[in-house]
Amino acid sequence: MTEVNRRSEIVFLYDIKDGNPNGDPLDENKPRIDEETGINLVTDVRFKRTIRDHLYKFKGKEIFVREISDENGSIQDAKMRARDFLTIEEPLDSFEAGKNNINENLLNDCIDVRLFGGTLPLELKLKKGKDTGSITHTGPVQFKIGRSMHKVFMKHFRGTGAFASKEGNSQKTFREEDFLPYSLISFYGIINENAAKDTKLSEEDVGLLLDGMWNGTKNLISRSKVGQVPRMLLKVNYTEGNYHIGDLNNLLNLKSDLIDEEIRDISQVRIDAQRLVEILAKNKDKIENIQLCLDESLVFAYGGEKIDFEKCLNEVEIKTEKLSM
Repeated sequence: MTEVNRRSEIVFLYDIKDGNPNGDPLDENKPRIDEETGINLVTDVRFKRTIRDHLYKFKGKEIFVREISDENGSIQDAKMRARDFLTIEEPLDSFEAGKNNINENLLNDCIDVRLFGGTLPLELKLKKGKDTGSITHTGPVQFKIGRSMHKVFMKHFRGTGAFASKEGNSQKTFREEDFLPYSLISFYGIINENAAKDTKLSEEDVGLLLDGMWNGTKNLISRSKVGQVPRMLLKVNYTEGNYHIGDLNNLLNLKSDLIDEEIRDISQVRIDAQRLVEILAKNKDKIENIQLCLDESLVFAYGGEKIDFEKCLNEVEIKTEKLSM
């Protein structure tokens, strides 16, 4: 396994049509919207859930953060889940022996801990009673909250259900729903090579992360998420340690002939990449390469003119590599 020894930045764009990319359970599961700006928000927790589920269900990778029930239907708490990775018999001679055993197995087995870190509460049986503590790992991979690149419009409608509200009633139940006709969402992430040493993150793990971002988003086929389409995945790999440009997502701007709330399809927008290309060009001596996966429907512009984004990067002497998804 190849260790992660370089810093990277990630920009990921995806869109959704007639759906709810991240409902707020404290607000009737409505799409999350910044009331002041009209921008659609998607939490990093939702995004990591997408990645975790893809790696577990489709790639056969163990993850720590997943719902496990016993034969009585009771769901494991974090302490019980941590004990799944204890492979030495209790009662233990010392708390540290159990903690070290769990930690080693956890990092070896769980890709989500190697990627995103986590805090695990522990309660272990010792020969002299019980002891408690925790294991904490700072995740090498961190994402900011995803934000739509435009103001969104939320639509509310009511419909009838298939069944009566209770036995003997002749009237069907009503259901209410809120969704977004369209949202193009941008996520920014960073891979910290220093924290990667602590969690034993490998380049192979990072490859699976990128697969989970792209294909996990595409294959998240639930009623509220069907229709999500990944549009761009850009990963900037640096040659210089402890260095990154920062906030690359803010260097991309959405342009459209429509007002924001009227946008309904990717064909109605273009991404102005001029500032991003210029900043990357200024830092090209510190960039090893840029890995790219682009959906053909996404249109890029530079100075108002349509461009081939990858070719544009090559013209400013930045090496690119196509990601195969």
